[in-house]
Amino acid sequence: MALINAETKLCDVILNEPALIPVINRFGIILGVGDKSIRTVCEEKKLDSEFFVTILNTFVNEDYFPESRLKSFCATQIVDYLTQTNSYYEQFQIPNIERHFKSLINQSDRDNNNLELMKQFFDELRKELLSRIEHDRKVWFPAIKAAAEARHSDFYGEQASPLSNEPDTLEEKLDDLKSLFIIHLRGEYDLNLCHGVIFALYSLEKDIKQHNRIRNRILRPIAEELLNSCQDNR
Repeated sequence: MALINAETKLCDVILNEPALIPVINRFGIILGVGDKSIRTVCEEKKLDSEFFVTILNTFVNEDYFPESRLKSFCATQIVDYLTQTNSYYEQFQIPNIERHFKSLINQSDRDNNNLELMKQFFDELRKELLSRIEHDRKVWFPAIKAAAEARHSDFYGEQASPLSNEPDTLEEKLDDLKSLFIIHLRGEYDLNLCHGVIFALYSLEKDIKQHNRIRNRILRPIAEELLNSCQDNR
């Protein structure tokens, strides 16, 4: 897909990339956008159109990741977006996978399909993700916002050095779980429910991958610089 810009009609973006609907929702935008440009929608919602466009492009274009551009946005702006993303995982994506998984198990041959083991694998993955979200909510994100406030201004990351783009265990586990379905599923099962679980896992994996790019390569180095600077000033 061609790069999105502020003059692009938001309806065209959604029609071309329906997977962006939950991303747009995180900014308080719901369906029924008319034929307005992104700039107009953002002005009505009092959103930073450049930040909004950058997030959309980062999500839909695998090769698009403007570290210098993202670092031009303040730390609290990025924290707010990632907070909304975490809420989406917690309130929508995880419960959706659980519902599909439960229905699939209940309507499948329990003797020879490995679904119970796969559900246990997902439960462990779920605990890890929720634990990270809880740490973000109670520890990491408040610390970043408090440090930014202590500076009496928004904090940007022009001087922050990016961290190594190391593999994330959540991404790896989601990929492993998809592989279990594809390689080791046995017996009789509801094909539509199985597809529902796999597609929901794929959606979560893609979302977390983009989330982690912003989290680890942008926010984390900015946060480390900000927190270290505050400690030095004590």
